Amino acid sequence: MAWIILIVAGLFEVVWASLLDSTRGFTRLWPSLGFLVTLAISMYLLSVATRTIPIGTGYAVWVGIGAVGAFLVGVFVKGDDAGIGQVVAIAGLVAAIIAVKLTAA
Repeated sequence: MAWIILIVAGLFEVVWASLLDSTRGFTRLWPSLGFLVTLAISMYLLSVATRTIPIGTGYAVWVGIGAVGAFLVGVFVKGDDAGIGQVVAIAGLVAAIIAVKLTAA
């Protein structure tokens, strides 16, 4: 169950990271509130997951989900450019996240 909670925490990280530019430096109310609420949920779920999962493993997976997810949202939702080098690097990050999960005790 802790791994499911960690994945959900990572998905909330994708949301808050993707909202960050919409806050316009925290000058826009609703995006800023969305950012803060999803950040709090993500952090809380991470703390719950790391009651069972070692902090180093949990944090690495959480950050990886957030980084890959925010990259994908940027490319597919916000129209960010992505070169082949970035795609290869993100694929390497995905492989590293999977390796961390598979080698976790």
